[in-house]
This record gives sequence, structure tokens and C-alpha cells, in this order.
Amino acid sequence: METILNNELIWFASEDFNHADQPYLPPLLSESFAKWRSEAAQITASEEGYFILVDDCGRRHGVSGNTSSFQLEQGDLNILLQSVISEAIREGSPAVRSHGEFKVMAVPLLKRTEDAVFAVFLYAAPQHTSMTEATIQACAMHYRSCFYYIFEQIYMKAIIEQEERMVREARRGEALLIASRKMYNQNDVSSVLSELLKGVEILYESSEAHLYLSQDHVHGDPRVHPLVFDVMAHDIIAEAFLNEKPVIEPYANGQLAIAVPLTGKQAAYGILKILIASDNWNDSDLHIIRLFADTAGSAFENAKLYEQSNMLIKELRLINEMTKRLNQSLSLKEIFQFATNELLLIFQADYCCILQLSKESDSFEVKASNVPMLVKTKFAIEYGFSGIVYRTKEPLIISDYMNSSAVSSTLMDNTDSRSLIAAPIFVEGEVIGVILIAHRIANYFSYENYKLLQVISTHVGLAIANASLHAEVRRMVITDNLTGLHARHYLNEQIVNKQRYDSCGSLILADIDLFKQINDTFGHLIGDEILVQVSSIIQTAIRSGDIAARWGGEELAIYLPKIGIEQARVIAERIRDQVSSKTNPRVTVSCGVSEWQSTHEKISVESLFYRADMALYDAKHKGRNRIVVAAE
Repeated sequence: METILNNELIWFASEDFNHADQPYLPPLLSESFAKWRSEAAQITASEEGYFILVDDCGRRHGVSGNTSSFQLEQGDLNILLQSVISEAIREGSPAVRSHGEFKVMAVPLLKRTEDAVFAVFLYAAPQHTSMTEATIQACAMHYRSCFYYIFEQIYMKAIIEQEERMVREARRGEALLIASRKMYNQNDVSSVLSELLKGVEILYESSEAHLYLSQDHVHGDPRVHPLVFDVMAHDIIAEAFLNEKPVIEPYANGQLAIAVPLTGKQAAYGILKILIASDNWNDSDLHIIRLFADTAGSAFENAKLYEQSNMLIKELRLINEMTKRLNQSLSLKEIFQFATNELLLIFQADYCCILQLSKESDSFEVKASNVPMLVKTKFAIEYGFSGIVYRTKEPLIISDYMNSSAVSSTLMDNTDSRSLIAAPIFVEGEVIGVILIAHRIANYFSYENYKLLQVISTHVGLAIANASLHAEVRRMVITDNLTGLHARHYLNEQIVNKQRYDSCGSLILADIDLFKQINDTFGHLIGDEILVQVSSIIQTAIRSGDIAARWGGEELAIYLPKIGIEQARVIAERIRDQVSSKTNPRVTVSCGVSEWQSTHEKISVESLFYRADMALYDAKHKGRNRIVVAAE
């Protein structure tokens, strides 16, 4: 009877009882009969006969007294008992039946709330028994008092338990409200999770709680775990998550394991698992746990959305600022270096490499990195992670290079890195480079890092395209389309710049001899080809820092920074000799050479060109195909 549910007992008290619908009535009948026997021991010990208690369906719930003196066959006795019980129930009044020397007296027990029989109190004995009907009725009323005494004890106990439970639930409801408010007042996920675990401790002091999250989240509490499960094995965490319903099952040491999903409006975010002693758990608590988990799921979702919105705003600001600064520079070298430094800061990474594709060598070259040994290193187009990114045109993320990757990587091997994110750099839909970002800690980069790098790589590609386009436009502006040499205005600008810092320099003016005859004889196409041949000879004859330009028509100019007049004459002679021997049709050039020094009074570009032009005129006048050095 101690296991009677309170709601059933309340109904039992208000409606009295009907054993057909009340499974707890039989033990109540038996228990009260035992009490009656103990209180009426002298009567129940009678040698004359025995007492029987049956319910209104004829089922026995107690027998007391001496049955050894009965000679009545069992079948006859049952018929006799059934007859007298039926009459007592039907009439609602005592009934007596006799069979031979024996008789049975039955007293119906009525409910207190209505004239309905719930049990029958019988006495079976020989005909000469000293027990009168009045005595039997008194015994029946005594039993009825015992019955209601026990019933009221149970009822009062249930009321007290219900009151205690209501107080406990009120306290839990208050704790739930406080915990819910605290969770909703938090704007970050870590705080929400901490308040959730604290709330479980308050609601169930002796319990042990664990959280299994389906999303990446770094949390210092050891009770917070990633949600990993084997769907083929019996796992209440997997079952609760997949079905989005609570699961309860027995656990070790008399405990229960309760798995409740944390759900929001958009998705299920994990599982709250509670280990609690069976004695401290009531089925009605499931509603509280579900409500608490739903509240936690909504708070988690709100905090996650808040964090994501802040992160998105931060990323947009970061991308906007980075794009602005990238586009401020039109130098590819500066863009690569700036991007490397910014990526290291943004992702708090250990290492970064930016590689650019060289179509001439069909390889990737490291243009910028904080690993000095890798700068300017070239790799085959299919090598390592850059090869994978180039082939797939997709970004990638490596959680643990040491344990999971079969791809070789110079960056990862030389730096002992374990985590990697990589993204392609696109220009006009083609992969022209790859960004590699690494960290020595495994599982360091998140999916958000992976997505952010994709966005940033797009802007890096735009900056590279912008700088490349600017460089190409500038090259076209400062370059002669036919010869590939610099334009005259560019040469003038460079000489002016050199004169600011250098102590000396020389200028060679070269003119193709009898060029008009070449055009008249072979045509202008051949004339153009001769110009290209001579320009190519000049470019191979000078240093990389020297500046060759088309001065006008068939006149070409070469500026030699930090070169004196004698060395300039030697270079001019080399050019003259190679033009004479390597051109086809064969042509010759005449050259005028001039120099400037910081000690000269007039060191302007105009004076430098004037003296070289006069020397060239002198070379032409003296027979062509010769070198003349301008006089001081």
C-alpha cells in the first residue's frame, strides 16, 4: 500500500472505492483483516469455525480460525459460500445458509458514502456454534472499523507525502525559475552551460550531470563533452538525440540514467545526461527536467545566435578593414606580406604561407611566410595540401596532421604543426594561389575559422588581381609596345630619381644607321623586326638594374646607374658589336655616351641627353657604326 500513487488515492478517498477499478484494494482488505485478527484474537482463535473475508467478486482476502473440524466437501462448501455471498451482496443485508450440520453467516460491508457492498464478512461453523448473528455482525463492524482505520492512515500518509512533494516541487519550481532567468541573462554560450550545470546541482543535489554538445565548443568544465555516439550500439545519448525524446534506464549502483535533449527552435544542440539515485527520482520529475532542458536549449540557441551575430559583425568589420588596407597597396609583395601578418593575427595561428602559381614554371612559389626558410621556395603544382586545393578548387581543414593525414607537407613537417586550414586564391575563376595557415595544437581551428578564411581569401584574390591589373596598366604605360623597352617619359623619371641618391651615372644614345633605307628596301615590317632585334640585344647586354628605353623612332637610350664614362663606353661598344654581328638583315648602330657626376654644375636630365645627342651626331658625322663619348 505504500506504493499507492497519490492521484489514485485522492480519487479513492473522494469516491470511496470500487475494487474492480482499484488495484490497491485487495492488499488493503488483507492488511485490515490481519489487524482485525490481532485485535480480536480470542474470537478468531475459536475452535468452532472460521472467519472468511471476500470482496464483492467472491475473491478471498483473509481466513482465520479452525477449519479442521469441517467434513463438508470442498465443492459443496464453495457452493454454499457462493450462495450466501451472493445473497448478502444482492440484498445488502446479512444472510444465513445452512447445509447439514453446518451453517454460514454473511454480513455485507457497505461503503460509507453509499449503500454499496465492497466486501462480505463470513463465519462458517457447525450448527451448534455459540456465535450468534449479532456477534458476527459486531465482528464485521469491528473489521470495518479496522479497514477504515488503515485506509485513513494510508490516506493521511499520502496527503502528507503529497504536501511534502508539493513543497519540494515548489522549491524546485522556484529554483528552475531562478536558473532559467540566469541562463537567459547570459549572452555567451559558456555562461549558459555553467548556469545549466549549476541549476541541475540545485534541483537534484545528489545527482551527477554531463552535457554532450553537437556543436564545436571549448569549455573548461570536464562535464561538457562533444556529442559522439555509435548508432549501432545501445546508447541512450544517441537514442535521445536522434528521437528528440527523453530516455530513462537503470544504471549502476541503484541509479537511473536520464538523457534529455537540449532543443531550440532551430535544432537539437545536445543531450543533458543525469545520473540520480532511484530513491530520489519520481516520474513526475521528468516534466521538470524536460522543461529545464528546453529552457536551456532555448538559452543556448539565443546565446549562440548572439555570439554568431557578434562574430559576423566582427568579421565584417575585419574584412572591411583588411580589404581597405589591401587595396591601398598596389605592390604584390606588400599585399602578400600584409595578408600574411593579418592572417596570423586574425586566426591566432603559429604559421602562415601564401603561395602563388607560376604558369611559366608550372609550380607554386611561396611569396610570403613567417617561416623564412620557405620564402621563395617552389613546389610542384600537385604537391601537398596546395596541390589538393589547386586540384579540387575547394578549401580544406585538417584537425590532426600527425594522426590522420597521408599527405606530405613541408610546412607541417618543418614546424611540427598539427592543425591546418587552407583556401584557394581565385582570380577570374582560376586558382592563382593558395593560403596555408597552421598551428601546433591539434583540433585548433574551428568550422567558423574555415569559413572565414574562405571569405578572406576571396578579398586577397581581389587585391592581387587589382595590383596585377595596375602593374599591367603601368607596364603598358611605361613600355613601348613594339620593342618591349621602357617609354621615354619613364626613363626621364628614373634618371631624375637616381640623381637624387646616386653619385654618378651614364647615358647611351644608340641610333640604327640608315634605318630609312631599311624601311625603303625591305618594308616597314622588316624595319620593325630590326627594331625588335636591336632592343633584344640591348636588354641582354645590360644589367637588370639598368634602364633601356625607346627614345624615338629608331633611337634607343640606355641609362646606366652608378656607371662612369669609361665603363659606359665599353658597354656601348659591346652593344655596337653584337648589333653588327647578330642582326638579320644586318644593320649597325652609332652611339653617343655622356655622364653626370655629383660634382658637375649641370646634372639635369636635359643636359645629360643634350651631350649624349651631340656625341651621337658626331658619331654619325664621322661615318656611323662607331662610339663617341661626349666631351666635358
